[in-house]
Amino acid sequence: MNGAVHDATEPEQVDLGRVLVTGVAGFIGSHLLEALLRSGVEVTGVDSFVTSDGSNLDEVRRRVGERWSGFRLVEGDLRDASVCERAVEGAAAVVHLAALNSVPRSVDDPVQVGEVNVMSMLNLLHAASRAAVGRFVYASSSSVYGDVSTVVRTEGVTGVPLSPYAASKSACEAFAGAFERVTGMPVVGLRYFNVYGPRQNPDGPYSAVIPRWIGLLLRGEPPVVNGTGTQCRDFTNVADVVRANVSALVRPLPDVAGPRVYNVGTGRPTRLTDLLATLRVQVARARGMDSVVAHVAGPERPGDVHSALADVARVRSDLGFEARVSLADGLQEMVDWYVRDDHRSLSARP
Repeated sequence: MNGAVHDATEPEQVDLGRVLVTGVAGFIGSHLLEALLRSGVEVTGVDSFVTSDGSNLDEVRRRVGERWSGFRLVEGDLRDASVCERAVEGAAAVVHLAALNSVPRSVDDPVQVGEVNVMSMLNLLHAASRAAVGRFVYASSSSVYGDVSTVVRTEGVTGVPLSPYAASKSACEAFAGAFERVTGMPVVGLRYFNVYGPRQNPDGPYSAVIPRWIGLLLRGEPPVVNGTGTQCRDFTNVADVVRANVSALVRPLPDVAGPRVYNVGTGRPTRLTDLLATLRVQVARARGMDSVVAHVAGPERPGDVHSALADVARVRSDLGFEARVSLADGLQEMVDWYVRDDHRSLSARP
């Protein structure tokens, strides 16, 4: 398949030294781990296994074979400073992905989301700077744009956060900029736009829309479309997100005033109703059916923006990054991943 996920996540052989990846057992973290190991990079991974189990790591281990020997796991909570100190030992660079990353979760439990996201970031920045880490890359979010009036989000213009999750990510960006100014450690923030792909959990209470809809369609249950369905999102394949992280690790960084933050998206809008129409066709084809169950309407979700699209000019110019995976190809590979015999079959779940 042109633009297939696992083809796109294999960078050329690079010499990065040891890279620390937090949230390594999660959706994005496991894909980055696989890509780095395949490229010959040694990786230390950290995970608390609160929002993920070991299944993603098991799959990576099967896929990379003998390169798995380049991986070291530290199990623990990054709110514990001693865990951060152990994790950064010997690391030349850090990619910080660990977070509680759901707007609805943050509305339900703002204290936990704020504490986990902000304290983990602060502890890790402190440990990395003390260990003289050469570069610190972290996951931010398009949610930091808040209530800006334009659909296209440009890095230099942010508004008021609309959820506790967005506020926690804004705080992380502020700490990142402060640490770079006072320590000189190069720090790069990547604002992700609606990441999707294989290994994404479809069944949790805070699952993202694409895996949730795929899971429901495969089980013959009606997907819920919150609001009008006319909302537009910039859906970005996990393979492209991995390439953006690798670019942030290896590219020479420009000398700029202010924090280095970059949108990671496609720059192409997709209406939710159009997304669902594509998934209905792909799931029906995968199941050998003429059609699948219709959707039902639900209320608007608190804290959600109506539409958001990434301005990708800065990330293209500074990091040489441009998304490669088409939405149609990425969705098809994701559907196929869920229904293959060697993965947990959603259709068999109660």
